[in-house]
Amino acid sequence: MYEPRSRRRLHPLFVLVMLTIAVLYGFRQGYVPLRYLPIPALDLNAADSWFLDLRLAALKRDRTLCATAVQSPVIDASAVADMPVDNGCGWTNAVQMTNAGGARVSVDKMTCDTAAAFAMWMEHEVQPLAKEHLGSSVKSIQHMGVYACRNIQGSKAFTAFRSQHARANAIDVAAFVLGDGRTVSVVKHWHGDSAEAKFLHAIHQRSCRYFRVALGPEYNAAHHNHFHFDRGAFRRCT
Repeated sequence: MYEPRSRRRLHPLFVLVMLTIAVLYGFRQGYVPLRYLPIPALDLNAADSWFLDLRLAALKRDRTLCATAVQSPVIDASAVADMPVDNGCGWTNAVQMTNAGGARVSVDKMTCDTAAAFAMWMEHEVQPLAKEHLGSSVKSIQHMGVYACRNIQGSKAFTAFRSQHARANAIDVAAFVLGDGRTVSVVKHWHGDSAEAKFLHAIHQRSCRYFRVALGPEYNAAHHNHFHFDRGAFRRCT
C-alpha cells in the first residue's frame, strides 16, 4: 500500500531566523513599540546616540514618545492632525516645525521621525560644520517642499511608485542662510573647492546617519539644486 510522504518540517533554525527578521523589521519600521527593547527613548540633545535609526523609527507611530522627544532647544515643533492616507497620499503622526538646531525652517507637516532626524542633523552636524568651514552659524533653511502628493521624479525605474513626499516623510533642502548674511546654495556652491563646497559635501555625508535616503547632485540631474532626505524603507546615500 502506498503511504504518502510525510510533510517536510521547517528547520527550527530557519524559523528562528525568519522570526528574528520579522521582529527587526517591525522595530525598524516603528510597528513594534520601543518599550519592548532595552533601549532608552531618544534624546535629541545626545550627539552620539546608539541604535539611532531604531530610536528614530520608534517615533513614527508613537505619539506619546514623539511628544516627549520633540522638544526645544533642539527643535520647535507641534503636532498636527492626521490626514488619512488615500491613494498613497496623506500622513500620520506629523508635526509642524519652525526651528531645527537653532535655525528657522518653515514646515507645515512632516512625520515625527523625519523631523527629529532633521533637527538632530542640524544641531549636531550642520551647525558645527558651518562654524568650522564658514565661520558662521546657520540662521535659516530654504527648502523646496515636504509634502506633495506625487510619484518619484527623476528616475525612470521608479516613476510608478509614490514618493516619500506623498507621506510627508521627506524634505528637499536648497540653501542655508548664515548669520552673517551669506547664502550657501546647493546649485551654486556644490562644485569646486571653495569653503562653501566643502561645507555642503561634509553635511551631505554626515546626513546619512540620520536619514535612510540622502541624495544630492551626484545622484542625478533632478537633484542638481537640492538635497533630498527621507526616512522611507530603503537606504541610499549618494
